[in-house]
Amino acid sequence: MVTHDLIKKIKNGMYDETLKDIYVDEKKIAYERERYIKAIESYTEHFGEGEVFVFSAPGRSEIGGNHTDHQCGEVLAASINNDVIAIVQNLEEPCVRVISAGYEMITIYLDDLCRREDEEATTTALIRGVLAKTKEYGYQIGGFQAVVTSDVLIGAGLSSSAAFETLMGTILSELFNDGKISPIEIAMIGQFAENVYFGKPCGLMDQMACSVGSLAHIDFQNPAAPLVERIELDLDGYGYSLCITDTKGSHADLTSDYAAIPEEMKRAAACLGKEVLGKVTRKEVLTNLPRIREQAGDRAALRAIHYVCENERVRKEVAALRENRFGDFLRLVKESGDSSYKYLQNVYVCYDVEHQNVSIALAVSDMILGAQGANRVHGGGFAGTIQAFVPNDIVTLYKTEMEKVFGDGACDVLKIRKYGGIQVM
Repeated sequence: MVTHDLIKKIKNGMYDETLKDIYVDEKKIAYERERYIKAIESYTEHFGEGEVFVFSAPGRSEIGGNHTDHQCGEVLAASINNDVIAIVQNLEEPCVRVISAGYEMITIYLDDLCRREDEEATTTALIRGVLAKTKEYGYQIGGFQAVVTSDVLIGAGLSSSAAFETLMGTILSELFNDGKISPIEIAMIGQFAENVYFGKPCGLMDQMACSVGSLAHIDFQNPAAPLVERIELDLDGYGYSLCITDTKGSHADLTSDYAAIPEEMKRAAACLGKEVLGKVTRKEVLTNLPRIREQAGDRAALRAIHYVCENERVRKEVAALRENRFGDFLRLVKESGDSSYKYLQNVYVCYDVEHQNVSIALAVSDMILGAQGANRVHGGGFAGTIQAFVPNDIVTLYKTEMEKVFGDGACDVLKIRKYGGIQVM
């Protein structure tokens, strides 16, 4: 649709039902309407009037499986109603031009898709990597120009880069391949771009959750071909929201703490003759606990205990959701958080006990929720965010109290959306 006509229809409310369907929360419709209009206006400022398409890809939130994916374990992750959107027009010219808010235009020619070392850790690398891998998979690629804007906050544990990769893959699928690139393939293309072109050795959970939509239950027993099951969850139907609170802790100098988790888990697995804990059972860990303690240390033993119990817990969470036992699901989420705190030990660092942002956030959250809802550390841990399932009737109270401690805007109230990457208009 031509840009000025699209703006007129959005202003007149013709897409309100579409926006409600995507963003779940009726209170967000006016905001999203204005956001889409501004993005289209930005497109016309940079590229002029024209026939455009609109695409969206969500951020994600890990629900279960804290630090299990790198051990060939299982995870449960959700698409959320914060997303990255693109206003797009396809081009006859064999190049891709992308402008993100606040950044200069990126231009990539389709005959030049080789990896470049000087592009590592840049958005350019992600786009070039997605284009290269899509072509390698045997799909068509083509030229397009796009203006991109994102509500998936960088550094909040919601996977802004995976959302962007999913967005690029969805554009290529819809514009040049009749939508035939599957969500799983789009996720794997995104992971390749991030691993090889961007230079970040991430697992596949983030991309899969952003691409599949709703809840994704992912089994990484075979990392090259993970099993993916989509689980439907109408969080609003249960009267709950998903709240992510940024505790404002610094991630600086935490690289060694993050790296120690898979290293120690692998050390524990090696005591049993295995490469990763995904090849080990709960019984084997318990039977061989003295050997693991002696050879790998007590923290490695505790982290191994967390892994085998957390992996089972993911399956129990999936079963609870399938069987409409939401109360049991919340109990399991809380168990997951307790296990991360006590056994995985990724809530604070032992050499800086004066600063425990995540611990404080969990304590305050517990005091507000009481016996209602559930909370846990979100993502990698040590700093960053916590996650809480909060009854809708106390969401305002929860947000207010959390922001008294961590500042205005620290608590983001989210819903789980049913769509991964999609064409919106």
